[in-house]
Amino acid sequence: MTVFDNLVGQSVVVERMQAAVAGDMTHAWLFTGPPGSGRSNVAVAFAAALQCEQGGCGVCHSCHSVSIGAHPDINVTRTEKLTIGVKEVRELVRSAALSPAGSRWQVLIIEDADRLTEQAANALLKAIEEPNKRTVWLLCAPTVEDVLPTIRSRTRLVVLATPSSEDVAAFLVRNDEVDATEALHAARASQGHIGRARALARDPDTRRRRRELVQFPARMSSLGAAMKAASTVHDLAKEEADAITVVHDAREREELDIAYGVVERGRRPREYGPALKELEKSQKTRAKRRHLDVVDRGLMDLVSVYRDVLTLQLGSRSPVVNEEIRAEVEQLAAKTTPEANLRRIDAVFEAREQMLEFNVPPMLALESLMMALKV
Repeated sequence: MTVFDNLVGQSVVVERMQAAVAGDMTHAWLFTGPPGSGRSNVAVAFAAALQCEQGGCGVCHSCHSVSIGAHPDINVTRTEKLTIGVKEVRELVRSAALSPAGSRWQVLIIEDADRLTEQAANALLKAIEEPNKRTVWLLCAPTVEDVLPTIRSRTRLVVLATPSSEDVAAFLVRNDEVDATEALHAARASQGHIGRARALARDPDTRRRRRELVQFPARMSSLGAAMKAASTVHDLAKEEADAITVVHDAREREELDIAYGVVERGRRPREYGPALKELEKSQKTRAKRRHLDVVDRGLMDLVSVYRDVLTLQLGSRSPVVNEEIRAEVEQLAAKTTPEANLRRIDAVFEAREQMLEFNVPPMLALESLMMALKV
């Protein structure tokens, strides 16, 4: 089993990576693809293959070290904040100037290159323009437009495809031992997002929240229903985000207490207060981002409903994503027009832009959106 075997639906990309490992190499790469397509997984697999004497065998000590995040020559930068700042990038640039500890490459991966601030991106640009001979940069972003033109012009672009429902379902059956029917249902509902598909296949609460959300389009026939939908979508997103963050936050607080000897001594040293304040600030920022991410994913679930309605209205042979609510989809198809549903999809994307680009409060954006979606 090689390091590339679990990259779902990316056979063309794997061929390019293997060619690079064999000699068609460059110092900077940009991996783009929709959420859930596996950008960071591809980058890590590529990094492992570059460090492996056999091009990514998946079983040697080097490959194993990469898989557990312990390889000394691979640095992965990921953020749970809204942005990656210049201070973090300057640390990476300093690392990039060093030679690798081993005999092969030093690989620096930035998972959310689209979240680089302007200052951070400019700091990174200089390092990419003047690369160390044995340093490789691997940047990940949703689209090429999310990265500064000066950076993307100095990288080799690799565009990931959205995995098919069949490929995702096969992955769930093979890796998570999910029933084939449930796996296909989760794969379609996730719209190619592998992490989302795994959550839908394994977590009843995730399935419940999504089912409740996709039923709203058929029910929004009044102002009151639209406002209720906005409130419920907001609350469902907070419930899901909190389910992820509460455990993580508690673990970080426990680790901080241990690090400062609070547990052993039963008292707090002077340095503990500032450290706790910084941790709480970081956790608050992370919670805000996670809430936005979950709301955004919920909006894409709404888009899937209108896509299904258009599929029926236009007589397309594409499979219905939300088969479990086909009756509601058929009801919407009967009493709306394709033009109106296209406008509703545009309204969803406008709401996403308001929240993610212009920092409009999620509740306000959702209320405005639900009014636009009202039937």
